[in-house]
Amino acid sequence: MTKRLRLIHSAPLSLSLLMLAAPTAFAQLEGDEVIVTATKIEKSVQDLGLSVTVIDGESLSELNGAEELSQKVPGLQAAVANGSQVAFQIRGIGAVDHQALTPTAAAVYVDGVYQATNVQTSPLLFDIERAEVLKGPQGSLYGRNASSGAINFNSVLPGQEKTGYLSSEFGNFERINLNAGATLPVSDIFSLRLSGRYLSQEPALDNVVTNPDVTAPEIGGGKKDEFGLRAIGRITPSDQTEILLNVHYAEDNGINTAPLNDSLDVGRHEISVGPDGIQDTDNAFYGASAQLRQNFGNLDFVSLTAYTGYSQNYGFDFDGTPAPFGISTLNSNLRYDRDFTQVSQEFRLSHVGESAEWMIGAYLEAEDFDQEYLIYCGPLDPVALIGTCSYVGAPGRVGPSPRSDGTAFSLQSLITQSRKTAALFTYNSFDITDRLEAVIGGRLSYENIQGRGEGRHYFDDGTLSLNNRDGLGLAIGDNEIKDTRLSGNLGLNYHVSDDTLLYASFANGYKSGGFNGEVINNATHFSDEGLFGAETVNAFELGSKLTRGSLTFNLAGFYQFYDSPQARIFVPFDLESGGSFTSNSLSNLDKATSYGVEAEGHWTPVEGLDLNGGVTWLQTEIQQDEDPNVPQNADIFDGNALPFASEFSAIFSASYQWPLSNNLSAKLSGSGKYQSDFFLDAEGLETRKQEGYETLDASADLLFRNGIEVGVWGRNLSNSDYAVSGYGFIGYNTFRGQPRTYGIALKYSY
Repeated sequence: MTKRLRLIHSAPLSLSLLMLAAPTAFAQLEGDEVIVTATKIEKSVQDLGLSVTVIDGESLSELNGAEELSQKVPGLQAAVANGSQVAFQIRGIGAVDHQALTPTAAAVYVDGVYQATNVQTSPLLFDIERAEVLKGPQGSLYGRNASSGAINFNSVLPGQEKTGYLSSEFGNFERINLNAGATLPVSDIFSLRLSGRYLSQEPALDNVVTNPDVTAPEIGGGKKDEFGLRAIGRITPSDQTEILLNVHYAEDNGINTAPLNDSLDVGRHEISVGPDGIQDTDNAFYGASAQLRQNFGNLDFVSLTAYTGYSQNYGFDFDGTPAPFGISTLNSNLRYDRDFTQVSQEFRLSHVGESAEWMIGAYLEAEDFDQEYLIYCGPLDPVALIGTCSYVGAPGRVGPSPRSDGTAFSLQSLITQSRKTAALFTYNSFDITDRLEAVIGGRLSYENIQGRGEGRHYFDDGTLSLNNRDGLGLAIGDNEIKDTRLSGNLGLNYHVSDDTLLYASFANGYKSGGFNGEVINNATHFSDEGLFGAETVNAFELGSKLTRGSLTFNLAGFYQFYDSPQARIFVPFDLESGGSFTSNSLSNLDKATSYGVEAEGHWTPVEGLDLNGGVTWLQTEIQQDEDPNVPQNADIFDGNALPFASEFSAIFSASYQWPLSNNLSAKLSGSGKYQSDFFLDAEGLETRKQEGYETLDASADLLFRNGIEVGVWGRNLSNSDYAVSGYGFIGYNTFRGQPRTYGIALKYSY
């Protein structure tokens, strides 16, 4: 159940009250009502013993994707794999891997619906009321894959007043960003919210020539061509009944930005690739949901039924160079073809009393995932599925008994995975005294994952054969994972006074294990050793929340025990002959720790001026014991920091609005984030470290009384050049962030 908090018609007061939501909460939400769905139960926001950061939806519509949410929240980072797959790290927790079969440790929800793969975690954001970032394990309310936290994106819902807006941005790189939303009251019991967004942008990175024999097409720097549509219907046949029907569709028809190889000598915001790996993107995302909310006196019942899915076809230059070592036959290109569907059902029943609140629920979900993964060299023949040269890794997969006298040219991996989950959960609080409250929650989860697939190679004469690297058996097989886990939380909230809360909490969560979804080398791929296991987090937190007039200050300290973190490490495989061999696979480290301190504050020194700031100090360390079968793991990983875990991060925002006349006002806004250096993977190599950097955004607007707004804007004004993810292949490759963008904005609201 959502929490509704009525606020006085004052933006500064709204901000001050919202800061009480958690030791890491800030927002710039205007209006007389703020809805918080963090605990799914009706409860005053200033009584929540949770770390929740709330970001207003208007600023989200300016972002290129959900990954840029990390620029607005301290302690939140995002690894953007393959240019579009986002894994969020909260307080240093979260696996960094590029395969779509790897779920993220921060569960992402859109309008209450779980987004089960990292392909879905960066939706095109439009007409969003707010985003909520819950820090720390959320095992009770959000279940699996919420071991670091959860992120909720909540769309604007239809009301009974006719409202709407049209907004546009025009900027450098021929950027066009159009947004629209409208509420249409159809009758006394039915209203409709229609919204959409279109985003277009020419290449922001310069693709430069570094090999005189290879051209560098401008489009290698990436192109944005996306749109999204959503319709939400709200039916209220009585004061006790509400039905929300949600249908949405989005497409990405741009071109993926190519990665940058570390062997190249190029300038800031530059890459260098040839034409062979540049491919059109054809991605479609779709879904529908129906939510029923029924009140039975002092009981509230919620049913949420959802269907969501995507089809995806895209690729990029895998080696990130025009010709590795100047040899064009070493070029490597990737192509992905994926289909995914997900059906889910959640039931919740809750009660709010004078001295106790409780909620119980059940969750069911079924997923189906199919992927073709192709690696090739040179321009691709889409029928024969080979390039014009042999991919450097293909001949090594042939095995001792090749089916052809020709040369293996390309590799293809086919994998399907089905997942069925079921869970029972509860979240409760009760008063011990007038000032002391206890919180307890739990979740029992069952998961069944079935994976199957095969790895193939194509010869230049058209012969198709199964891989058999090292002669360990043909690369075809299947396996099954069954797992039942109990997770939960405990907490104490002590109200020192009406405006001061102290709390202590313990929470745990886990992230599912699964199958490696990239190249299938031989028969060991689907063996038990070839799977990666679940990781778990046990977290302790102490916090305080206080407000003094227009000044709000919140502080929290946390310590997290991270067991079996998922990472790419060396894995031993036993052979039938009695020997063994070692492979680099997504598997599990032994353990790690994450601890630190967070603080945030808000101050309104004068009317119209709002100041917000927040900092996170974080320490992380991997602890890897020595295993005689793979002694290199301890040498490589032990003592390293976790990836994407900056020791220090800080955010700020400032906004000042003042009247120029009865019909005109002006507004200046600025925000930014600094994060110190961090490693791009768990190996902790200096050559795979992103140095500290800052991003700065600003805007200036004129607001007319008739609803028209005109302004100028700039993002990443410091023009920082930084990596958003990396991977090793021929050298080391990184995907890059966006350079400085700027332009004008127009908006009409009614």
